[in-house]
Amino acid sequence: MVYRGFGLDQVSPPENKPFDQLSPEEQGEKGAQMMVEFMTSCPGKAAISGVTGFALGGVFGLFMASMAYDTPLHTPAPTNAPGLPNKVKELADLPLKQQIKIQFSDMGKRSYSSAKNFGYIGMIYSGVECVVESLRAKNDIYNGVAAGCLTGGGLAYKSGPQAALVGCAGFAAFSTAIDLYMRNENKKPPKDDFDE
Repeated sequence: MVYRGFGLDQVSPPENKPFDQLSPEEQGEKGAQMMVEFMTSCPGKAAISGVTGFALGGVFGLFMASMAYDTPLHTPAPTNAPGLPNKVKELADLPLKQQIKIQFSDMGKRSYSSAKNFGYIGMIYSGVECVVESLRAKNDIYNGVAAGCLTGGGLAYKSGPQAALVGCAGFAAFSTAIDLYMRNENKKPPKDDFDE
């Protein structure tokens, strides 16, 4: 028997065939590989976080806007709403159809505003964290701290250096707390009443 090594001479690199010449199974694998590569890239992570933050912010804004009308007798009517007489002081003084129209319009505006803010913050934070992680080549808690500081400072820089510093510290502290909580799964669980 002749020794021929480990057979590496018989292994050939995969062919780069055009997508339309691949079998359905190979097309599925190639598509899944492309999707994973996009989702693990920094632009992909930032885009996914932005879209998810936009959706979550929209739901949160809708919920918070609906809570603003829990006491309709004390809710002032908007002064710049078209078609309202000047003597209207309370929203409850309007006809029901007009109240509903104003409330839905206000809920939509608040929901969209909250969605934009959540999406923007999520996109910036996730993108910065991915870039910091790529530059450091480490996956630890300091990536989130740096990303939180850069995001908070960047969002507040127009208000001056003191506001940027407070934003940096606030976002970094919040990011640290969340990271510590999320990475806490490797430790033993806390004691409870069942251990006695």
